[in-house]
Amino acid sequence: MSRIARTWSLMSACWQVLKQDKGLLFFPLISGICCLLLLASFAVPLYVTNHWQPPGRDAAAIQQATYYGVLFLFYVCNYFIVIFFNAAIVACATLRMTGGSPTVVDGFRAAAARLPVIAGWAVISATVGLVLRLIEDRSQKVGRFVAGLLGAAWTVVSFLVVPILVVENKNPFVALRDSTALLKKTWGEQVAGNFSFGLVFFLLAVPAIVLIVLGFFSGNVAGIAVCLALGVVYLIALALVQSALQSIFQAALFLYARNGQVPEGFAADLLGDAMARR
Repeated sequence: MSRIARTWSLMSACWQVLKQDKGLLFFPLISGICCLLLLASFAVPLYVTNHWQPPGRDAAAIQQATYYGVLFLFYVCNYFIVIFFNAAIVACATLRMTGGSPTVVDGFRAAAARLPVIAGWAVISATVGLVLRLIEDRSQKVGRFVAGLLGAAWTVVSFLVVPILVVENKNPFVALRDSTALLKKTWGEQVAGNFSFGLVFFLLAVPAIVLIVLGFFSGNVAGIAVCLALGVVYLIALALVQSALQSIFQAALFLYARNGQVPEGFAADLLGDAMARR
């Protein structure tokens, strides 16, 4: 409960930034559309050719190499899209929290200026993602457990990479090193996230899920359609807000860790407790 309360307070501070720059919601919207189009461009051919399932251990080496090669290419493209628009939000949020008045154009311009490092970080992220996927595919139970632990550790150490790429334009490897160093310097060794945006937004999504379920239980076609439409629209809006708030939080945490700066609307103790020793 304390983690939920802390997350809610952090979200409220991020919300104040978002209210000043509502155009930031444009970035996750376009990002989501691009990701869906990308998914379709990969999924449809794989489904039509019946190659969408992971090859078994006894599959030919060429079959496995082809499957995971295509998967890696998808990861690279998907990560590039997500990181690009995340970088645009971080750029705008950083500018706002340091006294500027950003626009959507400023976000696009900042992200476009960082295309090489964004592409490099997308390749690194895709490589890590593919390795974790290989671990999962090789052993269902143990693999998922190990991949989950490694994935959680990776999420923490790389948390400040995008703000470093955007603000300082460092290469991805240096950005990863600096992200890890900043986390250790500010919060100590073996840190973990002391917040849970995902859990809070899951709780906020419950009303939409209940509405959709009630619509289906009504047995009325019109009622089902209305409830489904309202629920889907609410969930999409919630996803856009979540994405924007998380990027704003990344920017705020970076400013705090790098310069000891507490952005307006944030509390020093909240940012100081955002990470905790494991």
